[in-house]
Amino acid sequence: MSSTSAFFTRKRDELVPAPRARGPWSPDMLHGRLLGGLAARALEERHAGPGLRFARLTVDLFRNSPLLPVRVETSLVRDGRRIRVADATISTDQGVIGRACAVLLRQGEQPEGEPLLATPAWDEPPPSGPPEEGGAWTPPFDLWRLTPWGAPGAGRVWMRERHPLVDDEPLTPFVRAALAADFASPLSNVQAGGLRFINADYTLTLARPPEGEFVGMESAGHVSADGVATGQVTVHDTAGPLGFCVVTAVANPTTVDGR
Repeated sequence: MSSTSAFFTRKRDELVPAPRARGPWSPDMLHGRLLGGLAARALEERHAGPGLRFARLTVDLFRNSPLLPVRVETSLVRDGRRIRVADATISTDQGVIGRACAVLLRQGEQPEGEPLLATPAWDEPPPSGPPEEGGAWTPPFDLWRLTPWGAPGAGRVWMRERHPLVDDEPLTPFVRAALAADFASPLSNVQAGGLRFINADYTLTLARPPEGEFVGMESAGHVSADGVATGQVTVHDTAGPLGFCVVTAVANPTTVDGR
C-alpha cells in the first residue's frame, strides 16, 4: 500500500481526505467508517499501554460532513489499575462531527471452566477468489458476500482493507476492526429493496484484536419501529469469533442498493 492510495494525508495537525473517502449516501460526504477509524487510530496512538487491551469502542456519528480536513483530539477520562477510559472528538472547520469513547481493560489470567453460552466459530473459510465489484456503490475495501444481499436470514461477509487510512501508515489490528465495524449497519439493517437506514453510531466490543487481514461479520439480529432501528453482528477472523458490534440507525429517504 502506498501513501498515494491513502484515505487521508497528514498536513500539520489536520488530516486531508482524498476523494475515495466519500461514503455511499452522497458523493461529497465523508464516510462514517473512516471517522471511526481515525478515532481508533488517535486513541491507540495516545492512550494504549502495555498489558491493556481495547475492549470497547463506541463511535457517535451525529453530523454529516463534506470532504473537509479532519482533526481528532483525545482526552484521558480514567486511568485505573484495571481500566483506562479515553475519549476522542472528531471535528472539521464546520464544527464537531463525531466522537468516540474507548475502554481498555487489563489483561490477566483466563478463568478456568467453559462459558455456558460460548459463541461458536462459523464455518466460512477465508476467501480465495477475487472480491466483488460493481453495484450502485463500489466500496473502497475488499468485500466478499457469503449470503445473498437482502435475503432473509443471517447475512455473512468477509472484508479486507486495501488502502491505508493515513499516508503510508500500516493498519493496526484495532484500527482494522474499527473500520470494519461500521459495516454492521448495512449488514444487519438491509431490507429486500436495499438499505434504507443510515446509522447514527456503533459500539464494537472485542475480547481480542483480529488476526490477519480478514474480518468476517455475521448479522445476529435486527429490530426496527417507526423509522428507528437497532442491529447487531458477531465479528470473526480466520481464528474464530472475537467480539460483537451493535448499531442504531434512522430511516433515510435515500436508498443504497448494495446488490
